[in-house]
Amino acid sequence: MTQISAVTFDLWQTLILDTSENGIARTNLRLSGTSETLRLANLDYDLTAIQQAYEKCSDYCREIRNSHKDINFDQQVEVFIRFIDPALLEKLSRQAIKQIGKTYCDAFFSYPPFLHPNAVEVLLSIKNMGLKLGMISNTSMTPGYAFRQFLDEHRILEYFDILTFSDEVLVSKPSNKIFQRTLDELNVSPAQTVHVGDHPITDVTGANLAGLGSIWIEGFYKIDELGVPNIKADINVQDLKEVPNAITELLTSGSRSL
Repeated sequence: MTQISAVTFDLWQTLILDTSENGIARTNLRLSGTSETLRLANLDYDLTAIQQAYEKCSDYCREIRNSHKDINFDQQVEVFIRFIDPALLEKLSRQAIKQIGKTYCDAFFSYPPFLHPNAVEVLLSIKNMGLKLGMISNTSMTPGYAFRQFLDEHRILEYFDILTFSDEVLVSKPSNKIFQRTLDELNVSPAQTVHVGDHPITDVTGANLAGLGSIWIEGFYKIDELGVPNIKADINVQDLKEVPNAITELLTSGSRSL
């Protein structure tokens, strides 16, 4: 049997937890901040038009991620600006574009998610097992460098040997490329690795198709709603705090349902 040498984690709703209210507040801050930047540039755009552009940008980026790819954060901001007005990017100074990007990013810190109360304990426990730790995360509206700052501020960045964010590698889960890229950095094989996450498709199916084992944190998604009933993780848990015991079980049994 192949021994487990590494554990990779999803980030959102796995190590950090968020609410829909926070998401709405971040959106509103991005819209109002963009409106103010345009006003200061003497450009008059209705807030409704800015909101519609934001929604189109979100849909556009989601379609890219659904194709297992991604774009970098600066490109996402430019897409947003062009959806406001195709000619707007050329009308704005580099400073104004930078300010819109800053507003877009900083909304995450104005209404941050919270670290799972057991995150530090879980990561330390796995490190103490002598296992390598990686992170594989799709980034959506927040860039990877913002997540790194957040993790550093909460003193868990130091636990990870490698962090892979979709906007930085231009590949998104569930593509096997983003998993394999991370494993190459960790110098481990898929058979030596278990991935932990909340999403049945991007985390469980993605990991399984890439040859990794998987631990699914239930409760955030229902299989029936996703229309993929045959998803199967090696172990299902109800909460992050159960993950070390699940890892221990896999280490003890020396087997995975690949």
